Amino acid sequence: MNVLVFDIETVPDLEGGRRLFGLDGLKDADTADAMFHLRRQESGNDFLRLHLQRVVTISAVYRSQDKVAVWSLGDEKSDEKTLLEKFFHLIDRFSPTLVSWNGSGFDLPVLHYRSMLHGVACPRYWDTGNDDKNFKWNNYLSRYHERHTDLMDLLALYNNRAYVPLDQMASLLGFPGKMGMSGDKVWDAFHRGDLKGIRDYCETDVLNTWLV
Repeated sequence: MNVLVFDIETVPDLEGGRRLFGLDGLKDADTADAMFHLRRQESGNDFLRLHLQRVVTISAVYRSQDKVAVWSLGDEKSDEKTLLEKFFHLIDRFSPTLVSWNGSGFDLPVLHYRSMLHGVACPRYWDTGNDDKNFKWNNYLSRYHERHTDLMDLLALYNNRAYVPLDQMASLLGFPGKMGMSGDKVWDAFHRGDLKGIRDYCETDVLNTWLV
């Protein structure tokens, strides 16, 4: 069985924010601040809605038989569309079992919205049995099927009151947990041009998921 553990890191979609909220003419930092401010007014926190999360890193652990590889897709110059294409190409080619931590609540919905924006298709991922009859009974989209395992959701028995942060669960089990960065620091690191730091952090998270 092929297994693909994955994790993404995102920053505010500044172009989308300017388009939706009339923020033309603002510098990048000011645009992000305005988007966070509008979100705080709406919800009480500055966690942007998923369609306004721009993907800047996708990291993976891929296991096939006795071989394991860890890497971040593309390189530091890869644009969002390229990262999405590379991720879904892995699914189209290998049909792996996907494993994530909160992938159902965050990573995959973000990838859906951003793929729509860029016109990135993946027939294998979206198949529910029309192309491959086996996918009628086990596909990537149905909640209780097994082609995607969201570990956070599963371990909590689909009860959001029982959710546990990945870094805390990993640390309890004796694994590294957070190392040098956290999700709320990604935008600042991106704004400084530290893509390498973001990719390293994302690889740490995906390795923690694999170990858990």
